[in-house]
Amino acid sequence: MSPDDHPGLASAERADAVHAGLSASGLAALNQQMHGLVDDRQLAGVVTLVARHGEVVNFDAYGTLDVSAPSPVRTDSIFRIASMTKPITGAAMMMLWEEGRWALDDELANHIPEFAGLKVKAKDGSLVDQATPMTMRQIMSHSAGFGRAGDYQDVNLRAGDLPDMIDTLSKLPLSFQPGTEWRYGPSVDIQGYLIEKMSGQGLDEFFEARLFAPLGMVDTGFWVEAARGGRVSRIHKYVDGKIAAAGPSNIFNTAKPKFLAGGGGLVSTAQDYWRFAQMILNGGEFAGRRYLKASTVELMHTNVLAPGVNVTLYAPDTTGLGFGMDFAIVQDPAAAKTSQGIHSYYWGGAFGTWFWIDPINDMTVIGFIQNTSGSTPGSGTPAVREMSAKAVYAAMTDRKSAP
Repeated sequence: MSPDDHPGLASAERADAVHAGLSASGLAALNQQMHGLVDDRQLAGVVTLVARHGEVVNFDAYGTLDVSAPSPVRTDSIFRIASMTKPITGAAMMMLWEEGRWALDDELANHIPEFAGLKVKAKDGSLVDQATPMTMRQIMSHSAGFGRAGDYQDVNLRAGDLPDMIDTLSKLPLSFQPGTEWRYGPSVDIQGYLIEKMSGQGLDEFFEARLFAPLGMVDTGFWVEAARGGRVSRIHKYVDGKIAAAGPSNIFNTAKPKFLAGGGGLVSTAQDYWRFAQMILNGGEFAGRRYLKASTVELMHTNVLAPGVNVTLYAPDTTGLGFGMDFAIVQDPAAAKTSQGIHSYYWGGAFGTWFWIDPINDMTVIGFIQNTSGSTPGSGTPAVREMSAKAVYAAMTDRKSAP
């Protein structure tokens, strides 16, 4: 691949794959596999990026942004990253943690008084007191007691602004006793509210000042100006097993939205997200600037769930995963049914975007597609995360295992 295929990446950020411990043929096989999904009309387009030892060694874009009006996917194409917003929100929260604005074992109600004394809905439908108060550690790890996103469909938590969401949640019971389960719901949107309250800035302003501008994440934000609209991927769906455009047009925010979703509102590019992920892999430093302490980043990918609490996103019997500060952690790859390396930490987005960070092998992998329910097993989208993991580790010539 020519350096010209890497717009926006400085020459120091490219590396020869062989010198990085990855075979050129293995990375070519990864690209070929992704291209085949497009050629077979299983994907409209895909961008993948592999970086090792701080250098981008493979950056590939293939396909179209919109199957109904073809325009080529490029390495600087813009995608809705949905829940891949969450690790960014987690990093912002940990910046405030380093400043002493909150502590892991603080009661959540100390920072959000509206949540003081919330009842818990017991299995028999009755309302009972919290056995122990919700903590900040729990709101950072989806274990504070709030239900899954689908549990709030009738109230639409994102209909207003962040204070409106807090007001709505303050009138509803918790779904389980704090600390006893893991449920994927509004916890990171609540973190967005906390960032605004603690910093005195809008969530968009905090992200831009503290992360996006200094990291050089020039295409990441809650909306896309009209001049960049032609770079935004359309969302796709499946019709008779083949990819098709979803909806009558390509819809995205062109101005600041009322609800700034720390849990899923950002758009980004693969190269922007790599800068963030590489900063995390580097222990909080990127291009000579420190954003977080190395010990803080280590805490972010250290399991904080109580023994016996499992990360059950798509299947109730899921095991082998832990959860830190807005990152899932691979503790047992076989049990978790993943080819990602042990101690890797990761997340993904609802439209199929994915990434993981492998600290043992000093590697980041990022992939962007754009499908409805793109991360949901059985939705029609190929298992691109697992496919890419198998291909990348097969390409590695000096793979390390956990010490």
